[in-house]
Amino acid sequence: MALLEVRDLDMVFGGVHAVQGLSFEVAPGTVYSVIGPNGAGKTTLFNMVSGIYKPTRGRIFFDGEDITGKPPHALARRGLSRTFQNLQVCMNLGAIENVMVGAHLKLSQRLLPAMLHAPWLAKADDACREEAARLMHFVGVGRYVHAHASSLPYGALKRMEIARALAAGPKLLLLDEPAAGLNNTETREIDTLIQKIAASGVTVVLVEHDMKLVMGISERILVLDYGKKLAEGSAAEVRSNPDVIVAYLGGA
Repeated sequence: MALLEVRDLDMVFGGVHAVQGLSFEVAPGTVYSVIGPNGAGKTTLFNMVSGIYKPTRGRIFFDGEDITGKPPHALARRGLSRTFQNLQVCMNLGAIENVMVGAHLKLSQRLLPAMLHAPWLAKADDACREEAARLMHFVGVGRYVHAHASSLPYGALKRMEIARALAAGPKLLLLDEPAAGLNNTETREIDTLIQKIAASGVTVVLVEHDMKLVMGISERILVLDYGKKLAEGSAAEVRSNPDVIVAYLGGA
């Protein structure tokens, strides 16, 4: 059974048909990439899957459940997490506190125990901090565990955001251009990290413009063209598709 299934999805903004009749499936434990130029509908698709937008038409299924139109916090509880193309960092917090924010749904939100400084609450916070530190080491930014977020270089902030998304304990992780703005060395580190995440059992859906990264790590690739599916298949199939070559990969 597919972990994520999209059926006949449409998204209309006024007179703009941003996504049209889109259907695809993502198998558990895979890396599935979505490519296309700016305006192809990639981020709009992510916003529908993650609950930010409600589709105009169509259905979205996650782990066998219809999640169409459910809010982001409800999807996070079900095991769906994401990052954004632009950094979403709390610069007034430490790096580890930024990662801990990702686990807030798993922590107690009751006011009275917090006011009374309940010992069990402090123990839970300590465990959350330990897990956040583990995730920072997992994504390769362990040396910044005690650093302030404002002191981290851009590439480390991108990986810190992935650690924060992982802190929610997702089954499915949506990564929106994780290599954007990175140099070649940092992009290779993101490449390796995505493969580590998939190997850990978390399914990854990736939007990315770096074709070398996409072709190297993806089991399947979806190509969008003005909100419609242009092609779908393995890296080899997409690479050799004449329409994709002409439209996106620089062919004549």
